[in-house]
Amino acid sequence: MPGGEPAQRSGPDRVDWLRELRGLVLMLLAVLGFHSFLAKPFYIPSISMMPNLLVGDRLVVSKYPYGWDWSSISFHLLPRGDWRVLGRTPEYGDIVIVVPRNRKEDLIKRVVGLPGDRIAVINGQIVLNGKPVPQRAEMPVQLPVEDQLMCDAGGFQKPCLEDFEDYRTRLPSGREVYELPAYRETLPNGASYTVIDHANQTLDHFPEITVPEGQVFLMGDNRDHSADSRMPLWGNGLGGPVPLSDIGGRAEFITFSLDGSQGWNPLSWFSALRSGRAGSSLRPPLDPHAALQRSSS
Repeated sequence: MPGGEPAQRSGPDRVDWLRELRGLVLMLLAVLGFHSFLAKPFYIPSISMMPNLLVGDRLVVSKYPYGWDWSSISFHLLPRGDWRVLGRTPEYGDIVIVVPRNRKEDLIKRVVGLPGDRIAVINGQIVLNGKPVPQRAEMPVQLPVEDQLMCDAGGFQKPCLEDFEDYRTRLPSGREVYELPAYRETLPNGASYTVIDHANQTLDHFPEITVPEGQVFLMGDNRDHSADSRMPLWGNGLGGPVPLSDIGGRAEFITFSLDGSQGWNPLSWFSALRSGRAGSSLRPPLDPHAALQRSSS
């Protein structure tokens, strides 16, 4: 202003780092709480649940259907224990995440045996309480050839589907696929889903046991390539039935799926998207006729 003192320019406001840090901590706690008590994302790293879950599927796991326990907490921050809050038992056919007793690593498997059940596997077929679980042969499952898809194999990477090379074929359209033998399996409550069983090997035979109270028996849908309740802990399996307190949630639906061709560039993710998988429910359809037949037999 004419004849006056020049205006003083104030400096930039100081950052309140304590307030910023408090806001960041609160945000992280909110995310941790949501992932621990409501739902969290999950990534499929192996072929054990094919054909219903493919390597590269991203899905949502809900945390509340069976109550909460130590394995519900994200990153497994709590010590292992057998306590449960509002605990409930899964149903036949549910796909669940489970933490093996000898390591803190989330696996994903299907519930095929409930507390008190007598369960065996004979020639690849589940025998539940003395009755074979129905398996109906279906048309072969066609899985796309994705040579770029890599899986961990004891510390090194290998093509996820290399064990299926004998089933590799070219369709009249020119597209290459793996055509794998498939069966429709139906559990006593009518839960129905597709399994793959292409070889006669050790996992196809499991002597009858009784599932203890408070535990469930889990298997993968890819019956010849699943380290589950049929396999001992030292073989990276689950070592038999698993306590309900080691189950951290139920798989609900697929959000999106990548075929392994993506790189660090986010633009490459769009070309790697598998079509038709986003939004797919992971709850098995129920066949009420099959359940009624089972209960009346």
